[in-house]
Amino acid sequence: MSAPVAVPPAEPEPESDVRKDHINKIVLSDEVQRAIEQVLQSSDPLDHPDFDPTDYVNQLFPNEQSLSNIDDVITKMEVDIGLIDDNIRSVVRGQVNTGENGRMALREAQQSITQLFGLITDIKSRAEQTEDMVKEITRDIKQLDSAKNNLTYAITTLNHLHMLVGGVENLKRLAERRQYGEVLNPLQAIIEVNQHFQQYSEIPQIQTLSSQVQQIQTELATQITEDFRHFFAPSAGGGQGRMTITQLKDACQVVSVLDKPVKRNILKWYINLQLQEYIQLFHENQDIAWLDKIDKRYAWVKRHLLDFEEKYGAIFPQDWEISERITVQFCAITREELTKIMARRRTEMDVKLLLFAIQKTANFEQLLDKRFQGSTLTEMKTSAGGGEGSEDQKQPTFIDLIGQCFKAYLDIYTDSIDRSLAELIGQFVQQTPQQLLPKDGASVFPNCAELFVFYKKCMVQCTQLSNEKPMYDLTLIFKRYLREYSSKVLDARIPKLQSSSSGGSSTASSISNSMSLLTKDFQNLSTAAGQVIHNFLKEGEAPSMDDIRKICFVLATAEYCLETVQQLEDKLKEKIDKSYANRVDLSDEKDVFHRIISNCIGLLVQDLDTGCEQSLNLMTKISWHNISNVGDQSGFVNQIVTNLKQSVPVIRDNLATSRKYYTQFCHKFVNSFIPKYINTLYRLRPTTSTVGSSSMTTSASSSSIAEGTGTGTNSANASANPGGNILGCEQLLLDTHSLKTVLMDLPSIGSQVQRKPPASYTKVVVKGMAKAEMIIKVVMQPIYPATLYIEQYLKLLPESHVTEFHKILEMKSVRKIEQQQLVELYKRACPQQQQQGTGAGQHDGGGGGGDAAPLSQSQQAAASAAAAISGAGSSIIALGDSLMDKGRIKKIESLIKNRLPN
Repeated sequence: MSAPVAVPPAEPEPESDVRKDHINKIVLSDEVQRAIEQVLQSSDPLDHPDFDPTDYVNQLFPNEQSLSNIDDVITKMEVDIGLIDDNIRSVVRGQVNTGENGRMALREAQQSITQLFGLITDIKSRAEQTEDMVKEITRDIKQLDSAKNNLTYAITTLNHLHMLVGGVENLKRLAERRQYGEVLNPLQAIIEVNQHFQQYSEIPQIQTLSSQVQQIQTELATQITEDFRHFFAPSAGGGQGRMTITQLKDACQVVSVLDKPVKRNILKWYINLQLQEYIQLFHENQDIAWLDKIDKRYAWVKRHLLDFEEKYGAIFPQDWEISERITVQFCAITREELTKIMARRRTEMDVKLLLFAIQKTANFEQLLDKRFQGSTLTEMKTSAGGGEGSEDQKQPTFIDLIGQCFKAYLDIYTDSIDRSLAELIGQFVQQTPQQLLPKDGASVFPNCAELFVFYKKCMVQCTQLSNEKPMYDLTLIFKRYLREYSSKVLDARIPKLQSSSSGGSSTASSISNSMSLLTKDFQNLSTAAGQVIHNFLKEGEAPSMDDIRKICFVLATAEYCLETVQQLEDKLKEKIDKSYANRVDLSDEKDVFHRIISNCIGLLVQDLDTGCEQSLNLMTKISWHNISNVGDQSGFVNQIVTNLKQSVPVIRDNLATSRKYYTQFCHKFVNSFIPKYINTLYRLRPTTSTVGSSSMTTSASSSSIAEGTGTGTNSANASANPGGNILGCEQLLLDTHSLKTVLMDLPSIGSQVQRKPPASYTKVVVKGMAKAEMIIKVVMQPIYPATLYIEQYLKLLPESHVTEFHKILEMKSVRKIEQQQLVELYKRACPQQQQQGTGAGQHDGGGGGGDAAPLSQSQQAAASAAAAISGAGSSIIALGDSLMDKGRIKKIESLIKNRLPN
């Protein structure tokens, strides 16, 4: 296919034409262009804003053969141009017509507005005229309406006046006859009419009538009060002047219409009359008034209310609430009497008597709260100043209406709880180990649940008594006995694991005794050697599994206490009064249980460390530089694995409900064991020295060491065996890898269910054991040439320091002079911060050689025991060399192995 025909560039136009086109060119913004494209959707390339004429021509004529239809293309374009010109002309003409039409519409709108304004003005003037006409027409009607109202008011006033004058005389006559049923309606009417005439009080006749009405009300109040006293007085047996119940009922209706003080005085007198018997019967000097017979008080008022309602309940209106008023007054008198008698006889009160009185009182108050609505209490509260506008809108109840007198004596209750908890903790302390063992597969001491059940009962009981200061005092008691439980029960039950120092001394003495068997009797050689090793292993046993289980039980119990104490704190803050809520804080007690948990984990780690420490001490007594072949993992690895398989499954099973603390135990153990293992590596000498005679040492310079050159026989020896005997290092590398595998599987060791260890645990093990492997690999490297050795050292141990470099040189048995020269090269090669190795060396726990940290008593005892075994083995081998051949020695070794305890 031929290449497209390119359109030759046009000749440059004159400058004037270019400027003219530039002036007439219309540039649209991108936003306007997008709007046009949305309205006028077109696929014609001529409509695109980025239209390129050259590309368009090349698309029409892609090759020379396409030029044959150029006439058709030109014709089509001419037609399109004509259509576009027609559209432009029509649009221009339309725009001209649109402008003319708009001007005409504007003129018409202005004319319409002028006409509308004229119409509105005309309507407004007509409305004003109409209003004047209406006012003129209704002027006489208003006068007539005002006259009617005045006349109606005058007639009403005259009627009221007639009622007042006639009613006063009628009321006097009815009051004298005690016809209270007929007095009620006229009295209400006269009182209302009298209120109407108060505005005419300056008129003498009105004043006289008002005084007569007031006098009638006073006489009625006095007369009705006397009638009540005469009816209910004990002396009024059944005389002729005694009122009937119907008359008293009507009298009560009349009292309701009279002034409020009249009703209040009658009620006060009557209620006191009803409670006179109670006051005399339960006087503080009477035996029946004491707390042990408090239920008789409540029984008396129940009987009295029933008797009153049966005999006289129909007399008083229901809205008077006589029964409720009698009960409220009874509660007030009872509270005052109990307060006085308890203050006088406080020494006779005990917690049982107090709780008995509180319980009976609470039951009585709940009964009253269900029986009455509390309207009297609301009325008393309003009259005391707690009106409707007060902040406290809570409906008053009978709860604590009497019981509040006991709150001052609730310290007797809290003191009793204090004594009960002291006795309970004492019982826990005296419990035998069999009683403390968890039951039903649990891992928590049973007495822990007993303690918190007692706490719950006390909290519920105290909530019923008071949720203020007594509950706060109870919280302080709870705090004290939580600490007592943690110290006297949990801490006291943690087994005291024996330190390895005493065990080491006894081990050494036991081995010394066994050594005497070897020196005295060589005939039973295998038996004596077996007894030596058996005694050593027996003395080095870890604490019993029972002690480990006890520690796990204490840990699980402390965890249970920690969780329950948090729930207890939340519940106390919920129940206690808001003013004391911020003072409830059990964080110190939670810290105590946290400390117990940490202590238990530390003891478990210490126990497992002690068992592994003996194996690590035996590891230092092996002649690693004399190993001739690399076989299976060493015996000390087997001992460590055996120790882990014995202890860790027991710990895991007994911490099944405390998985997070079991994981924490595994973390702490590897963080303790791995540094000890690395420190033990520093004490080993797994390779033979590559240095020859002292003459070569004294003549060597730092440059010769750096270049790896020597003289005479020494150079030949170094080249023949540049790294010395490294079989010991290879065996150590194999043992380290085995330990790494065991530690990676430690959380699930001895378990049928294999779980993937946490990522954080795996990271610690991998990092620590990788360092141990790198140390061994560095020891395996030949020192010569020194620059290459230091380069390899920095690659394998990039975070090392000078102290560690010294320890590794000691492991390689490098002489002191060479060490100094190598250290100088190391300091020049490593960064400055790695030359300060004091802190890191202390962190590693010290190493071998001159930089080794002093051993503890347990380590010294174990080392002396191992040395005794090593000496015993040397004596056996020396004896075999002198008496038997090599095959005989093999038989003796196998015999000793067979006699070793499993």
